[in-house]
Amino acid sequence: MRPSFFHHLHPPTIPADQARWRFTLGAGGLSLFLAAVLLVTGLLLMFYYVPTPEEAALSVQTLTFLVPYGGLVRHLHYWAAQFLVITAVIHLGRVLLTGAYARPRRFNYLLGLGLLILILLLDFTGYVLRWDEGIRWALVVGTNLLKTIPPTNLGQAFYGLVIGGTEPGAATLVRFYAWHIVGLFLPLLVLVGWHIFRVRRDGGIAAPPLEVADGILLGDELRRRERIDRFELVRRETIAALLAMAVLLVFATFLPAPIAPPIGTTDQQVAHAQAPWFFLWVQGLLHLGDPFWMGVLVPLGILVLIALIPYVLPQPPPEEQGRWLPRHGRLAQVVTVVMLVFLIVFTLRGLLEK
Repeated sequence: MRPSFFHHLHPPTIPADQARWRFTLGAGGLSLFLAAVLLVTGLLLMFYYVPTPEEAALSVQTLTFLVPYGGLVRHLHYWAAQFLVITAVIHLGRVLLTGAYARPRRFNYLLGLGLLILILLLDFTGYVLRWDEGIRWALVVGTNLLKTIPPTNLGQAFYGLVIGGTEPGAATLVRFYAWHIVGLFLPLLVLVGWHIFRVRRDGGIAAPPLEVADGILLGDELRRRERIDRFELVRRETIAALLAMAVLLVFATFLPAPIAPPIGTTDQQVAHAQAPWFFLWVQGLLHLGDPFWMGVLVPLGILVLIALIPYVLPQPPPEEQGRWLPRHGRLAQVVTVVMLVFLIVFTLRGLLEK
């Protein structure tokens, strides 16, 4: 069989052990598939969405309830965005817990971290584009955090740059719309391509060198050298994509995306206001003290800590790569688990505290 263009996007062969679901968790491929779903559904939604304060929420309602299959497309877009956050976090966690951030993959690790940041910002801007009462807390409190950046004139300048005025309004919605479809998604596409290119350039999926693998793996010689070709890899990815699409359709059919009445004035009190679930941990932190420290510095500190792991912590040697929990990556594993527990605890705190 002659390889197609899609086949040529994959390496000719990869190690069989590191291609198994129990090692990769399928998170990288699923993230790419979900991004493709978001691109297609997002383009369809643009035909009906109107980015003005008067029409935004109404256009979402029209799309959901009156346009044929509009609700299904919107729900698919919503759930693909939520699952993309989950698969991207799982992918990052797998990289950390398998030591796949070691040389020569340190730069690609940073590219992956940048992709996760863009995904979170895309989810946040898309969340605000609903422009209904359900997004008020995220809009007002999230943008007000910019005002806390010292000195005061710098914070105010950032705030004005983001919302386009002294308070959220028409300019805010237009800017979030522009960021969502151009300022964030286009860089996401660039980083995805760069990330995939670096995977190929850095030697493919992390695995022990062949001469090392021969000495540490159990089984006969054929088993130790087993690899799968790009045709088998594409077949597995196709099956995973079909299963993921089936799950998305189930969620989109039985769990519709949130919708609320159009947003009113920005100083109106909203009952049970909450941040989107992926930023609930920030809401939980804000209950502890100063907004600048809890809402800006602590999240930035966590981000810097994650970025520095490949550069300041011990790295697993080549013979330990391609397996879970390598011995020389213990410190990175402890840091990863501690951060995960921290995020879960404060997410629950943000969920329970109003």
